[in-house]
Amino acid sequence: MELVQSSEGDHTRRKRRQAGAIRAELRALAIQLSLLNHQVSAKLELKDTDLDCLDLIWRHGPLSPSALARLAGLHPATLTGILDRLQKGGWIARDRDPDDRRAVSLRALRDRSGELLGHYAGMNVAVEQICADYTEAELELIAGFLRRTTGAGKSATGELTAPDHT
Repeated sequence: MELVQSSEGDHTRRKRRQAGAIRAELRALAIQLSLLNHQVSAKLELKDTDLDCLDLIWRHGPLSPSALARLAGLHPATLTGILDRLQKGGWIARDRDPDDRRAVSLRALRDRSGELLGHYAGMNVAVEQICADYTEAELELIAGFLRRTTGAGKSATGELTAPDHT
């Protein structure tokens, strides 16, 4: 019986160490992707937050400025300057709702998408090469892990941006 309990304890310790190593690698990945995005932003003459908002518009648009503010966790007043820069740079359009002239919809303009994607080409090729080393089942597992981790990050962000959080 002692041998079984010792083995279970070893298993628990190894699993905790592995989970800690995964958290450390996720932090390292987050930092590296942040640095990549910073370099892309600089090359496109955008601020880091501008690029984040542009990505959100690409992924979720068209959407209203208030919906973008919620997704980005930004105050609507802060968003105005970002949207002005993105529109001036030819990245987005602000379209008026024909039924409600006060309502605005944000959409990404496709004209500059090649320029944006070109800056990520090296990373995209590298990820394709990495994925080639895994089976389809392993890739499904990894994708599921990343989806769940992204969801956890979204929840943690929501908790921090909640109005009653201190």
